Amino acid sequence: MTTPCRTGDRRRIESYTVVGETLDADRGVVRAADGASTDWADRLAVLLAEERPDGVLHYRRPARGRFRDRAGAEQLAVVRRYPPDLVSFSAGNADLLLAGGDPDAVAERTEEAVAELSAHAGTVLLFTGVDPRALPGLRHLRGRTATYTAHVRAIADRFHCPVVDLWSLRALQEHRAWEDGALCLSPAGHRQVAAQAARVLGLRSTASEGRLLREPGTSLSRLRRSGAEWLRDYHAPWLARPVPEPRPAGRRES
Repeated sequence: MTTPCRTGDRRRIESYTVVGETLDADRGVVRAADGASTDWADRLAVLLAEERPDGVLHYRRPARGRFRDRAGAEQLAVVRRYPPDLVSFSAGNADLLLAGGDPDAVAERTEEAVAELSAHAGTVLLFTGVDPRALPGLRHLRGRTATYTAHVRAIADRFHCPVVDLWSLRALQEHRAWEDGALCLSPAGHRQVAAQAARVLGLRSTASEGRLLREPGTSLSRLRRSGAEWLRDYHAPWLARPVPEPRPAGRRES
């Protein structure tokens, strides 16, 4: 039987591992004074380090790639080998965007991974799906994403995991929160997610971390038009990709 996740004292978080999609190589140790944060996980690591008396957090980002592929097994292996105080786990959104993406199947893989992570990490921080209602051309995926979000909340209840609610984060529904030419957050979007995660964990966070303002003179109609161009040029070809054969999210090494 798996041990449920435990929400720990933020001041006792000495180690943090990122598990999920589109990750970089191991970052080693992050010092609060460095301030060299780029994406939301890096920003969150800096905020966690600032909570430490010595300003040092042991921070790992293993195996870059989609979680359902080999990268997922490698990430889980790192958590088993180096059990951290905190794991953040965000996965599934890319699969939901694929043609034929099944939220129930994605949720099954997510729960399998959470069960594995919760057996080794002090706290597993989960993330809901993003509400696509205001993103040009993606609104038809709203029901699929809502179903997955409901699954994430149920999984969090079963394993006592804190949840970062990206669904209600309205700033992520703006085009400026996303990069042109890639299915990834812009610096402004990363700031939003980091600030939301910090709030869930009870960390100190400045108001500016969670602020996303439109550029002066940028009209809503222009944002919608540029968003439509972004979807046409970059999302449409990607969405047409078939769903690959499922692979085990994480199998224990013998």
